Amino acid sequence: MKTRILLLLVFISISIGLSAQKLNPDYRELHYLSEEEMHKPLNTARDFIETLPPTPEVRNVAEFDEMQAVLVRYPFGIPVELVREMAEETEVITIVASAAQQLTVQNIYSSNGVNPDNTTFLIAPTNSYWVRDYGPWFVFDGDNNPGIVDFPYNRPRPDDNDIPAAVAQYLSIDLYGMKVYQAGGNYMTDGMGQASSTDLVYEENLQLTEDEIATKFSDYLNIYTFHVRPDPLDHGIKHIDTWGKFLSPGKVMIGEVPVTDYRYDDYEEAASYFANTISSYGTPYEVVRIYTPGTPMPTPYTNSLILNKKVLVPITGSEWDDEALATYEEAMPGYEIIGISHNNWINSDALHCRAKGVADIGMLYINHVPLLGNLPYQENYEITAEVFAYGGQTIYNDSVLIYYSINNEDYQISNMTYVENNTWTGFISGIMPGDEVEYYLYAADMSGRQNHHPYIGEPDPHEFTPFGGSVNQLEMNPDTVLFLTYVQMDEGIVLNISNISSGDVTINDISEYVEFPWIVDVLPDFPYSLAENDTLKLKVLCGIITNYYDGLISDTMYISTPMKTYKQLIMIDDELLSTEIVSDLMDLKVFPNPFTTNVNFSFEANNHEIIKIKVFDIRGKLVYQNQSMSIEGKNKIKWDGKSINGLKMPEGIFFYELHIGSKTENGKLILTR
Repeated sequence: MKTRILLLLVFISISIGLSAQKLNPDYRELHYLSEEEMHKPLNTARDFIETLPPTPEVRNVAEFDEMQAVLVRYPFGIPVELVREMAEETEVITIVASAAQQLTVQNIYSSNGVNPDNTTFLIAPTNSYWVRDYGPWFVFDGDNNPGIVDFPYNRPRPDDNDIPAAVAQYLSIDLYGMKVYQAGGNYMTDGMGQASSTDLVYEENLQLTEDEIATKFSDYLNIYTFHVRPDPLDHGIKHIDTWGKFLSPGKVMIGEVPVTDYRYDDYEEAASYFANTISSYGTPYEVVRIYTPGTPMPTPYTNSLILNKKVLVPITGSEWDDEALATYEEAMPGYEIIGISHNNWINSDALHCRAKGVADIGMLYINHVPLLGNLPYQENYEITAEVFAYGGQTIYNDSVLIYYSINNEDYQISNMTYVENNTWTGFISGIMPGDEVEYYLYAADMSGRQNHHPYIGEPDPHEFTPFGGSVNQLEMNPDTVLFLTYVQMDEGIVLNISNISSGDVTINDISEYVEFPWIVDVLPDFPYSLAENDTLKLKVLCGIITNYYDGLISDTMYISTPMKTYKQLIMIDDELLSTEIVSDLMDLKVFPNPFTTNVNFSFEANNHEIIKIKVFDIRGKLVYQNQSMSIEGKNKIKWDGKSINGLKMPEGIFFYELHIGSKTENGKLILTR
């Protein structure tokens, strides 16, 4: 860990801070929106052209992803010491209005020790130095091509509004237009499909409904969960970076004020919201609190910049500066935490507002949902990840690795194997119940790029602890449910699950078919307690679907207990599969499954029975239900893979309940994108 504070040296000859035009400080909290600008409508900006969205599935790059450069603007709003710090290891692209300005800046950089090898220039007119607010949002489309999603900047500053297009041209990448008034300081994303803004996004887009705004963010940025929150700062600008910040896909920083502050309840509500919200890691967000009372001196600590392995934190000489830096050190081990002092930071406008990372458009990216917390014991833990070489380079087959440590011992290495569609899999083995396991992933490609997951790697690894025991508590008979001859649907094959342990065993769940339509006739209510020496008898039924298999087809039933997940093989001879549909008790057919766009529920109802379909995600949260309707005869209902709010659901496993009158059927759906 390395922590440093850069003190601002004010050079009279250098125009750093405010531009030449002095603005009324009454408007500072609105990012120096002048009185004249406050009376201009936003549509005075040049016409904004909305384009088609990028090819699905899009990935919106997060601030903590790999950056190839950082964007700043001259005349500056930042100290030159910050530029020098950033340029040590990262390219700094400075926006200047002319070649003459470029020469001026080059002289400033030279006299202040800024690395000339890491400084380049983009000549384009601007109105202000708030590059974060009007700067580009980076994405990779479904074909792994880099691009920028542009938006109408929520200020009447047409030159600023054109900067994303200028950057796209500078980098020779695609530009997409999403017609939602926004500012980059009011947007943060986790890089995995979740994002957050304050409700300013609603106030400035009254021409759109909340659902329409959510749909825009889903279509252009693949944001399937958009957290739109009230602003606790209560300082006019209503930008989320003045009080909150994603530090990783599973960790968020939220400001904190004294209990005597009138905003205290608002800040606590913001922290509580994220602490009770499921992150893209499948666990509630880890919420880091940082003390930001806001009283002189200002404490704009969430308005920091994560730039690769550095975190640049604005400090002001406040008595809380040291505590803020210590909070970052604890929350982000392995990063270099650097305090940046400047006499022009305020609570609603500091370092983050005035610099913008430029995504590495050839980055090597690891997408992984980690194992975290207390997990039921298994002999082997399978680790799955997607690895994308966005630069088109070949990934070294022997370079995709799992590094893991058991009980703080030396790290071991396990190779991951390529499966398909950018997916790699490997295993962590040799673990006993109660062990403390730390791990991270590593990959490299032929461009020389390397990456870890989590991004910082070993200093802040993923952690989990198995619980339970390794002894088998259940025994299955037969060991394979084998359909070799035609079996009447209502007869099935009996599977015996016997408790061979010396105590009761709790069965949390039993999964049903994926590869071909087999189901369990009657499942017990879960959790189900199986007494010592007792046997649970399950009748396994097999449906018949369209013949597209060849040979003996296998599937797996998963029987989950707190200690272990047991695998039971289910097999069928492909000669039993035909074009005839053998229905279940409600003449139900669910197809296609897996599905990519739509799944159909075909069934027969009697006497105008009431029909209801509910779909739940893997955590049991209701994500969709249809309007109840009265139906008679053969019917078909379609689900388009979208949530109740009309947002595209991520690929994965879902469960359905189909209610027809007093009858209910349950099953599993698999959504692929």
